[in-house]
Amino acid sequence: MTFDYDLFVIGAGSGGVRAARVAAATGARVALAEESRYGGTCVIRGCVPKKLMVYASEFPAEMQNAQAYGWTVHAGGFDWPAFRGTLNAELDRLEGVYRTMLKNSGVVTHDARARLADAHTVELSTGERVTAKHILIAAGGAPLRPELPGAEHALVSDDIFGLETLPRSILVVGGGYIACEFACILKGLGVAVTQYYRGAQILRGFDEEARGLVSEEMIEGGIDLKLGTNILKIAEESGGFVVKSTHGDEKKFEQVFFATGRRPNTGGLGLEDVGVHLGRNGQVEVNEYSQTAVPSIYAIGDVTDRVNLTPVAIREAMAFVETVFKGNPKPVDHDLIPTAIFTQPEIGTVGLSEEAAREIEPVEIYCTSFRPMKEAFAGRTARVLMKLVVSRETRKVLGCHIVAPGAGELIQMVGIAVKMGATKEDFDRVCAVHPTMSEELVTMKTPVRTA
Repeated sequence: MTFDYDLFVIGAGSGGVRAARVAAATGARVALAEESRYGGTCVIRGCVPKKLMVYASEFPAEMQNAQAYGWTVHAGGFDWPAFRGTLNAELDRLEGVYRTMLKNSGVVTHDARARLADAHTVELSTGERVTAKHILIAAGGAPLRPELPGAEHALVSDDIFGLETLPRSILVVGGGYIACEFACILKGLGVAVTQYYRGAQILRGFDEEARGLVSEEMIEGGIDLKLGTNILKIAEESGGFVVKSTHGDEKKFEQVFFATGRRPNTGGLGLEDVGVHLGRNGQVEVNEYSQTAVPSIYAIGDVTDRVNLTPVAIREAMAFVETVFKGNPKPVDHDLIPTAIFTQPEIGTVGLSEEAAREIEPVEIYCTSFRPMKEAFAGRTARVLMKLVVSRETRKVLGCHIVAPGAGELIQMVGIAVKMGATKEDFDRVCAVHPTMSEELVTMKTPVRTA
């Protein structure tokens, strides 16, 4: 059978664009469809604008530090419209870069919604039908809005970047990394932030000690964090919304923001009609090579709900091209992925938490928490944490957890060592860089506990 293309990609996020470009470089005929903006969640409504907002929100603390270090600082209020204008211009630039890269790679693009007609045919919202030997689903995910009275009035993460003005007060609902990051961002930008989370502690799944310190620092930084708390309903009222909590109290906020989960964008793609299996959360079920139950159809990125991180989607894209277009079957490696959470302070983590490691084998825990030099000199109480989880039998470092400014930058380097199988003694042999926070990672000699 003759096909119009060797590969048709649905979705122009980081994973889809990378797969299209690299496949085209092998000589394959490639087309791509995107119904929204090129760049996907990460570039348009996720990692990139969020990180720029993180930078903006950190300046109040930096100005306080500057004063403590002898600088005379004169700063006015935060100009959200000015920042948002610059932010949008940067996102437009990045979208243009993505479009240019696809064009220069010879990828045919369609600004249209796509759905599957059969295992090799794609129908576009323009009315066009095209065929492809292989189809790659890279449609990403979207934030969930809970089903409760008044939820339609609330914001989700996609809405934050488009606000005309910043609210004076906001309720953030959720305890995952998106909720915590935006709580810190908005507080830094001058918004009065309250956060409700139904669980006993924020950042479920991360190391207990690390997330405990982040929680303490968020509260110390002025976020009104209410644990064991959820909302029952939202009622619109002049100038804002009245929220009733599970504790029975009612409080008014100018805005309410839900960060209570995400769902893969699989609706309306016709996947199940052609035999692709979907999981309980709507995710595309794939094997270790990102192949679905239909041999010609593959899926990568958040739409598979495996590890929902941009760098992971890109690596899945590269493995897909190696497998399908280079004749080199390559399973996706989801082991020991370094991760950063851009709260204030940040968390950097790789490998197993102390709690997870203890369930597998006996471990030693090396940990220290202290006020770093920069903050101590400025009279600030902020603390950092450096932690290693070590196998008692093999001496391998099973996990590393850092809570500190710049933890994301630090964990990238530590991730190399942990991925290589470094032992505690390998860490010990490295000379410390003094004076730094990270020197503690190579100077902790005695475990604080064993398990």
